[in-house]
Amino acid sequence: MGLFSFLSVIITRTLFILVSLIGVWRVAYVKESHYYWFLTFLFLPLVVEMIITLRNQEGKDYKWFSPTILLFLISIVPSIWILELHHQQNKAADNKCNYTDGVENLSRILKTNATSENFTLPSLLKNVNEALCPNNWILALHQILLILLILGKWLLPLGDGVTKDQLSQLLLIFVGTAADILEFTSETLNDITDTSPELVYIILAVWSWSMLQFPCHLSVVKSMGQGGDNDAVQGDSLWSKYSTDLWSIVETLFIQDGPFLVVRLTVLTHYRIIHQMLIFFTVKNFLVVILNLYRLFVICQDFRFSQSGP
Repeated sequence: MGLFSFLSVIITRTLFILVSLIGVWRVAYVKESHYYWFLTFLFLPLVVEMIITLRNQEGKDYKWFSPTILLFLISIVPSIWILELHHQQNKAADNKCNYTDGVENLSRILKTNATSENFTLPSLLKNVNEALCPNNWILALHQILLILLILGKWLLPLGDGVTKDQLSQLLLIFVGTAADILEFTSETLNDITDTSPELVYIILAVWSWSMLQFPCHLSVVKSMGQGGDNDAVQGDSLWSKYSTDLWSIVETLFIQDGPFLVVRLTVLTHYRIIHQMLIFFTVKNFLVVILNLYRLFVICQDFRFSQSGP
């Protein structure tokens, strides 16, 4: 194992743990309880996985699945759940916080601490905590989480059988997926009223479910191996010939756009929350689902024609 691979393994997991630690620290501050520091025990599997990967895999990731990313999600998702639920319970008070004032206060605090002779890290963290609005903190954690998932996958050493071309495809998919997920959580959670707390659990559950796309690479890793040779062989199963396309359709229908569509239709019909952006994104999810079903139909038709022969 080279020095670059070793450093990539260490740096990536260190960044994962650091961001998760910030989330736990924010939870302990908001809930005003030191017991929430026990959430740091969720970091231990990530450390164990790093040791095992360095020893048995020489730092390399796996081909179809990334346990590192899954364990990172396990370490930070509970903190975001707690922060989101706390924010919804205290939404009336939190909404009085002004975003512009928070940014100005943060800028002033950073300048003051930079020139202060009594500068300490705990005092800086405390001032930053008080300067930013709760919803700004939560949004920042969502954004950092998604960005770090993309950068982390880029920094991790390639798994056996994974090419740089496949990695580039995967990262581009991650970027689009992250944008859709962030838009779903930020827009939909803002629509929640005090009379529908159960909707918070539904949205967070769907959000957590959608995040499982990041550890899985099944929609990309086989794409380079599915060329004309496979198409020329008759008698292959539909799955073996079109596994990449089928995995992509499955992810869209059952992990991302499908669940997003169900949640947004529920918000529109059951909770009677209607506005322009919600309607637009609902139509967008509906179109994506319909187009993927059409894509599935086309694939089945092509397979049937190829099996029937000339």
